[in-house]
Amino acid sequence: MTTVLERHITSPLAANDRSGPLASPRIKLYKRRIAISHPDPQAGEQLLAEALGAADRDALHGMLRQLVKASAIGQKPDEANLAFMISTIKSIAPKDSIEAMLVSQMVSVHVAAMRCACRLACTDDLAQQEGVTRALTRLSRTFAVQVEALNRHRNSDERAITVQNLSVQDGGRAIVGNLTQHASVLVAEASSDVVQAASR
Repeated sequence: MTTVLERHITSPLAANDRSGPLASPRIKLYKRRIAISHPDPQAGEQLLAEALGAADRDALHGMLRQLVKASAIGQKPDEANLAFMISTIKSIAPKDSIEAMLVSQMVSVHVAAMRCACRLACTDDLAQQEGVTRALTRLSRTFAVQVEALNRHRNSDERAITVQNLSVQDGGRAIVGNLTQHASVLVAEASSDVVQAASR
């Protein structure tokens, strides 16, 4: 007797209603055009622009064209692959144009890496395995560098150096107060005092 496991989904996927005005828009691919499928076309375009971090309509459609090309399997754009890419970009939530471009590249590199992994698993030819392994390694390293770049970009406004231990020799000077260093410029808050150590 064979039993089939019942699958109860309690994640946000189960509650994902695609009929309301705030439903995530889907992309439909036709032979010569891309269409945003949503009950309210303007709201759908706006939701997709926010999801991709696109600044305006031209940026949105430019990014969509690039993602469609990157989603291709055997030179044919793939809707399921594209939906995955858009969903992943949305989950990373790019906050400006630089993040939007970087995250699009990250998703495209990930898709290419997974294609290489599939080819590696499906070939027995040693020469092909070596070539695919090199490509997979490069793509994986590129992805890791992109993640670091995104983190650096997101944290660029929060760089600060905190000095917890300070030793001032006789005759030396110290600044007492909060210090912040940005781009090799040291700035002291206006309320800080300059203290000179007493000579003995």
